[in-house]
Amino acid sequence: MVYEMKQSQILKSATVCLILGILAFSQAILATGATYEPEPYVKIEHPDWSRNAVIYQINTRQFTPEGTFAAAEKHLPRLKELGVDILWLMPVQEIGLKNRKGKLGSPYSIRDYYSVNAEYGDLDSLKSFVAQAHELGMRVILDWVANHTAWDNPLREQHPEWYARDWNGDFHPPAWTDWDDTIQLDYSQPGLRQYMTEAMKWWVSEVGMDGFRCDVAGFVPLDFWEQLRSELDAIRPVFMLAEWDTRDLHARAFDTTYAWSWYEAMHRIAMGKADVGALNVFHYRDENSWPRDAMRMLFVSNHDKNSWEGTQFEAFGEALESAIVLSVVSKGMPLIYNGQEAGNTKRLEFFERDPIEWREHPIGDLYQRLFALKKSNTALWNGRWGADMIQVVNSSPSHVFSFVRANENNRVFAVFNFSDQIQNVSFEGALFTGSYRDFASGAEIELDEKAMLELEPWSYRVFTR
Repeated sequence: MVYEMKQSQILKSATVCLILGILAFSQAILATGATYEPEPYVKIEHPDWSRNAVIYQINTRQFTPEGTFAAAEKHLPRLKELGVDILWLMPVQEIGLKNRKGKLGSPYSIRDYYSVNAEYGDLDSLKSFVAQAHELGMRVILDWVANHTAWDNPLREQHPEWYARDWNGDFHPPAWTDWDDTIQLDYSQPGLRQYMTEAMKWWVSEVGMDGFRCDVAGFVPLDFWEQLRSELDAIRPVFMLAEWDTRDLHARAFDTTYAWSWYEAMHRIAMGKADVGALNVFHYRDENSWPRDAMRMLFVSNHDKNSWEGTQFEAFGEALESAIVLSVVSKGMPLIYNGQEAGNTKRLEFFERDPIEWREHPIGDLYQRLFALKKSNTALWNGRWGADMIQVVNSSPSHVFSFVRANENNRVFAVFNFSDQIQNVSFEGALFTGSYRDFASGAEIELDEKAMLELEPWSYRVFTR
């Protein structure tokens, strides 16, 4: 009898535990159900004016014969007509004297973060430039060098603890570089972080800057950039461009990062060192491992590439026009480096005066038409505002790159022959079919599933509707 009672009690206890376990499990599912909902990786809000924006880089020293803000200001109506929206000013502060490179030094060797280089003008003339750009509906971002300073920056004497030291206890340039006109900062120092944040906030609140292009952003700790972004946005919405190629920068700090790997793929194809597969690899990675709302900056030139790999003509040869078109109609935010639109044929000096020779050029006309298309065709907008690129399989996959970008309002079908041979191509499926306008000629065209296109070497066809 005792044995039967104990068995009954055990059975009851087990039943109660089972019921309680089921209830607890059910409550846990209800409580944690929200965790199965996807969260957007990008937590920052891009400023609304960046949705179809184009970036234009200004090297103030070389931009005009005078090399001043006042002279550059006279170009603003032309840049507005060209179709650019965000003006990126290379560093404008005083340049260090100690260990200076060349006669005039590198703009990336900052002597005083709150100063203006007298070579370019004064603070008032810079403010005038920014105000006029705003009047024309453009924004201005300032190139910011947070990772290192000039050797004779007063911070070195005032706060030596803010600088990194080498194995011998000495100040040193950034490791593994030839930037010997600068010395490395140490972001383990809270005081440095506060100083740098306050300086950048001053340029936004007092000078009117709309954000920053951040030099070698990956050399500076991510948590600094994230804290900075929250403090800048508290002043007003800003745009942040990172000179880096890392996905994590997009979550809480930067709107746009460099698509260096796109440039390298396109450059290798143009030089005959790779085929279209190199672009496929870039887009495969971009599509599958980068957040959709991460805006990547696409370019065929900038101040670094112009110095190292030469002019756009040297870097891309016969593929240049197609590379330019692809940089604008692809998923990404296009950049134009000052002088490209004038067909600049020389590598601009970096440490000396070497003004751009301005002239009318077909490349300028091409960029203007492309930027107008980007603004009018919502499928080509940036980040979450635009449409994804969907590959259209064609009969010459090693040589021809083809895709569609489409949403409920607009559609673009783009085809590029990245080879030195004529290509006659057909396409699989029905994704590309429909009525279009040819971007180059303006002619109306109907494309069905049996459509064949003949593409001249290094040529492109872009169809829109």
